[in-house]
Amino acid sequence: MLEHGGNLRLARQRYGGDDWIDLSTGINPHGYPAPLVADHAWHRLPEADPALVDAACALYGAPFMLAVAGTQAAIQTLPRLRAPARVTVAAPSYAEHAHHWAAHGHAVSLVPYTELDAAVAHSDVVVLCNPNNPTGATIAAPQLLAWAAVLAARGGSLVIDEAFADTAPHNSIAACAAQPGIIVLRSIGKFFGLAGIRVGFVAAEPLLLNRLADALGPWTISGPAQQIAITALCDQAWQQQTRASLTAAGERLHALLAQAGIAATGTPLFQWWAHGEPEAFQRHMAERHLWVRLFQHAARGIRLGLPADEDGWQRLHTALYDWTNR
Repeated sequence: MLEHGGNLRLARQRYGGDDWIDLSTGINPHGYPAPLVADHAWHRLPEADPALVDAACALYGAPFMLAVAGTQAAIQTLPRLRAPARVTVAAPSYAEHAHHWAAHGHAVSLVPYTELDAAVAHSDVVVLCNPNNPTGATIAAPQLLAWAAVLAARGGSLVIDEAFADTAPHNSIAACAAQPGIIVLRSIGKFFGLAGIRVGFVAAEPLLLNRLADALGPWTISGPAQQIAITALCDQAWQQQTRASLTAAGERLHALLAQAGIAATGTPLFQWWAHGEPEAFQRHMAERHLWVRLFQHAARGIRLGLPADEDGWQRLHTALYDWTNR
């Protein structure tokens, strides 16, 4: 299995202690306050509630969507729905994309974001995160739609992972996902801070969504998860307030890193920078019980999420000061 953030048990095993602050995931540390769920959600088989997809379509502007058990389920299944093809995956990126396309017999090429335009001409499928995870790089919607049109003209697809798009919804192309060749993945794990309930969505043509639903099978999302997700997706006041608070927190994190001489890029939920000795930086932070995301391969660097409270901010500030003055 590929390594991901959030593996706090590993940090505790290696370094000991209980007073850890997990900055490794990019998940909103002030997640949506999950409501109590009805008793029947625990006792009945979790048949799909149409209200869940209706709420997602309303929020994301997509004409058609399929609810899935986290976008990871779609990432693992979509490559099975296409015969072996030439697949370009933007790099660096969320590693699960390239891993699963390659595992299902596709010819995968990893291409920097700056070279994607040229890669479209000789690809059947192009996969990218927008905003990118881990760098935060973005590609404007008109460019994405132009690439999708080129790919669709020869039966290809553009797969856009918008897991971190909630803080910049203007750049989403979910509203266009009924057009041939466009597949958009959305997650409520990051912005809503509800990664534990495993709910995500795929926006695409109805025919593709039906094939994906058949491949995934019945009862993919638990009853309690459906009820919680519906409430969160419909709570526009919370969403508006959270976008503002995350924007402010993201600016604070960027400024804090700049004070430490670190030129980072990212989104309101995380910051990333290329680092010459990322293993040493991770170890330095871990010794202070701050767990950060280490990238060792396609992009040697560090990704840092948001502290949850003022104590966390102060501990991060002290650790960064110690690093720059070691």
